[in-house]
Amino acid sequence: MKNNLVKIVLVIVIFSNLSLAQTKGFGLGVIIGEPTAISAKYWTSNNTAFDFGVGYSFEKNSYLNLHSDYLFHTKDIFNTAENIALYYGPGARLRFVEDASARLGFRFDVGLVWVPRNTPIDVFIEIAPLLDIIPETDFSFNGGIGVRYFFN
Repeated sequence: MKNNLVKIVLVIVIFSNLSLAQTKGFGLGVIIGEPTAISAKYWTSNNTAFDFGVGYSFEKNSYLNLHSDYLFHTKDIFNTAENIALYYGPGARLRFVEDASARLGFRFDVGLVWVPRNTPIDVFIEIAPLLDIIPETDFSFNGGIGVRYFFN
């Protein structure tokens, strides 16, 4: 565990010397939580982006979770020198369960993203209320923390 933490800090320090703005391009990383997933983000403008996740869900009888959201970013909400933005937006979720059936639903993602100065990464925390509609109606939540690296 200690070695992994040292590696993560080392990667962040190395990337902190690079320069890239996270209002364009494509980012890839991980989100730890429900679901734990590979996370991707594609900027469509300075304030909007698509995000995607493919991962494992720890919900009962689940084994694969796919989601996508269209996000709006509000950057001037916090009075700070740091690059922190509130984001929110609608999306969809498809969850496969052990008996080979699937659940489809809507989600509404809300989170905070921090972009360390002059780095090609972002760090985020989010929560997403879910309303499954197929095969039956059910309400639940997704959420987690994550980090993404942006390619240019």
